[in-house]
Amino acid sequence: MTNLHVCLIQTDLVWENIPQNLQHIEEKINQVTNGTHLVVLPEMFSTGFSMQPEKLAETMQGSTIEWMKRIAATKKIILTGSLIIQKNNHFYNRLIWMLPNGQMGKYDKRHCFAYAGEHKQYTPGSSRFIASVNGWKINLQICYDLRFPVWARQKTLHPPEYDVLLYVANWPEKRIHAWKSLLVARAIENQCYVIGVNRVGKDGNGIAHSGDSMAINPMGETIWHESNREAIGQVVLDANFLQEVRTKFPFLDDADTFTIHHA
Repeated sequence: MTNLHVCLIQTDLVWENIPQNLQHIEEKINQVTNGTHLVVLPEMFSTGFSMQPEKLAETMQGSTIEWMKRIAATKKIILTGSLIIQKNNHFYNRLIWMLPNGQMGKYDKRHCFAYAGEHKQYTPGSSRFIASVNGWKINLQICYDLRFPVWARQKTLHPPEYDVLLYVANWPEKRIHAWKSLLVARAIENQCYVIGVNRVGKDGNGIAHSGDSMAINPMGETIWHESNREAIGQVVLDANFLQEVRTKFPFLDDADTFTIHHA
């Protein structure tokens, strides 16, 4: 493993306006310094957290996927964030992991946010997706998944299943204490880095978002945090520090083993 350079894009989103969001985000990505490996965008970065998938959904050959391919290739980065995807008469809140060569991975949000009716509009995913870059394993998840620690828990210990737990979100300001607390908890209990990227601004339903995007080290210490404004955070995840923490404090050796059974 070598150190991993990650950029967190904390941005406002124009409600249900794909072209404006892509233009605005591209302007921000153009400010990212060379040498960055991974750029992280919020949940539903092209539309905001909309329950109107019939109007907004794209296919895996749609304009936003093509935009991601172009940005990743031009900037020589991995680009990730979630958007609304339609396939076979189902809608998904799907995180895309776009490589510079145009290859991609995907993760469909497992825990749909029933409080906002997401479960009525979107089909939940059934499997985790752990990506690889520079020797790092990155567990990719979306917003409400954060509240369910079993879904994120390390399942193998020697070596641990992953090194970074990443969340993209549209997490409301009124419940931001839970967001900040659970990001720290996930880092501590899984002895990993945690990246959480949230939006700012009000959405089309008048719901305010404070951002509070964070990067947290395996000891639960915050290495980057910004709230209440658009911001670009550039952090370096230290491979040696991660290994030192896991070697000095081998707490995962005492973890419970378990199997996830889907309902």
